[in-house]
Amino acid sequence: MIANKEGGASQGDAAHTFVRSSLRREAPAASGHEAALDRTRNWLLARQKDDGHWVGELEGDTILESEYILLLAFFGREREDVCRRCARYILAHQLPTGGWPTYPGGPADVSTSVEAYFALKLTGVPADDPAMVKAREVILALGGAGASNSFTRFYLALLGEISYDECPIVPPEMALIPSRFGFSLSAMSSWTRSIVVPLSIVSHFKPVRRVQPERGIAELFDGPRSWARPRPPLFSWGRFFLAVDRGLKFADRVTPAALRRRGLREAHRWMVEHFEDSDGLGAIYPPMIYTILALHCLGYEPDSPSVTWAWRHLDDLRIDEGETTRFQPCVSPVWDTAITAIAISDADEPADAAAVERAAEWLLSKELRRPGDWAVRRPGVEPSGWPFEYANAFYPDIDDTAMVLMALLRSPAADEPPIAGAIRRGTDWLLAMQNRDGGWAAFDVDIDNEVLTKVPFADHNAMLDPSCADITARQIELFGALGFRLDHPAVARGLDYLWRTQEPEGCWYGRWGVNYIYGTWQVLQGLKAIDHPMDVPALVRAADWLESVQQPCGGWGETCGTYDDPALKGTGTPTASQTAWAVLGLIAAGRVDGEAVARGIQYLVDSQLEDGSWDEPEFTGTGFPKVFYLKYHLYSVSFPLMAIARYGQALARDRSLAPGALASRIPADPRPLV
Repeated sequence: MIANKEGGASQGDAAHTFVRSSLRREAPAASGHEAALDRTRNWLLARQKDDGHWVGELEGDTILESEYILLLAFFGREREDVCRRCARYILAHQLPTGGWPTYPGGPADVSTSVEAYFALKLTGVPADDPAMVKAREVILALGGAGASNSFTRFYLALLGEISYDECPIVPPEMALIPSRFGFSLSAMSSWTRSIVVPLSIVSHFKPVRRVQPERGIAELFDGPRSWARPRPPLFSWGRFFLAVDRGLKFADRVTPAALRRRGLREAHRWMVEHFEDSDGLGAIYPPMIYTILALHCLGYEPDSPSVTWAWRHLDDLRIDEGETTRFQPCVSPVWDTAITAIAISDADEPADAAAVERAAEWLLSKELRRPGDWAVRRPGVEPSGWPFEYANAFYPDIDDTAMVLMALLRSPAADEPPIAGAIRRGTDWLLAMQNRDGGWAAFDVDIDNEVLTKVPFADHNAMLDPSCADITARQIELFGALGFRLDHPAVARGLDYLWRTQEPEGCWYGRWGVNYIYGTWQVLQGLKAIDHPMDVPALVRAADWLESVQQPCGGWGETCGTYDDPALKGTGTPTASQTAWAVLGLIAAGRVDGEAVARGIQYLVDSQLEDGSWDEPEFTGTGFPKVFYLKYHLYSVSFPLMAIARYGQALARDRSLAPGALASRIPADPRPLV
């Protein structure tokens, strides 16, 4: 019996646990799952691109459309047709109560609502429009525009609604801090790094285009147009950084510009260097916006190659549909392709082998073979890894890389040199990216300086890239597929991290998917892959927790609100993707014959649409907890296919036992096994 801090068990405990799991009542198999599997396979196969990849829409909240309008307004373009189309989209997503949420079904968020209101006014929606009246009431009740986060305040300063003094300063001199220091760019998460460098250039130049008063938002300020500053304890890092912010603002006013040129030049150099082989700076929406503003501040001509490049990649995220326009926060082709290829492979239809092989060929072409930002902390490691997007050369994604390698292992050509070499390189790279706490993060190593979360512009809740259970367990799942077992040093350290982070109820927090259902599924699946005994108490508690939050309809659902209030764990509108995760977790835990799994599969079968997909308006992906959430449009198809396929396989294996075989596994006397 394997012993560990949270999962350890005596032989006696193991025997009793085994008896309980063995005596679990078998449920009748779900009906119709074979036909549901075929419908879903066909839906996905019909959407594979000619070159072998899949990509679904990645949906965020209306702050994307609002910020596009605000950006165009700075350039005097707020009356263009695209802005009116974005405005229609924003209005269509307003809550009945008047504000705008960060996820469907969520409460109004003050920053999201302020930006939406301002964007609508700029496009010509009058302040006395009923939608605007309701929005204004909600915003004022939430503290007014002064309660907005730092990134919203930068837009308000850009358009003259507040002074830049009401924004936290982001000095370009940050780019000069040596990487060995805990306050350098290298100590920040990759996405924050990509945001703050161009933003520091904007913060230095302080560009303003003042809009007409009737287009402004004076009515959203409850009193002076000032920042509702937090009031941290007197002796705290938060109070220290507020004092630093005031000092830097004073220095900014009195220091000759010539003395600041070195920091500005370095920020400029860093930004332009990171344009190479990337779909926009960082290949994500916020840095793309700030890049355009930074290039403008630096004097680039509107038709220069760099400016044209920046606008093109931003507009590549645009989706026109009917009378509206919306934007994606980025695109997810590598992630979508890896997950879908695994799901198609799980369906185990010989006719699909060609589709999986084409996907593997496409994935192979996306391996990153040059050092990225990660190499600052891991010099000398052979470059490898895969990005999330089509091109993001500096930021291979640890989670994506593990999922890609699992997809490549399923290719009919997995043993041939091109794929075998990529698997070796990718595995070595992932092993090198393990954090000192034993876990794995998203893009970097040991980005865990908590002091950085106290700086004034850290209110997007994403300054760090710490280890998390879901990514750690996915690495363990990959290593299991490669033949690693519990005695491998990296696996042992990863397991120790997982035992330390299990919640009291038995579940795990999900950093990149919503939320505890996601984290718990991935841990159970990861540990099953390394042949970890699934009857240790820690894992029994995890499976019991999943069963305990199943809803009467047979499905599972969990709200994004669990990040704000963990007491909501496991509660929310049932969704296809979250039901699939729970079912996959229970199958990994050895409960394929249980009633919960059968009911979960039946929920998926019964809620499937005729075309083989599922209707899922909810957001089940996580960008920045408490701040930004995502809807992966393929999640509600690929993961149910995976769950239904594995259900059929596991059921067939389990029920291939001879009559009486189950009873023969139960000790006659449930005392400690010798």
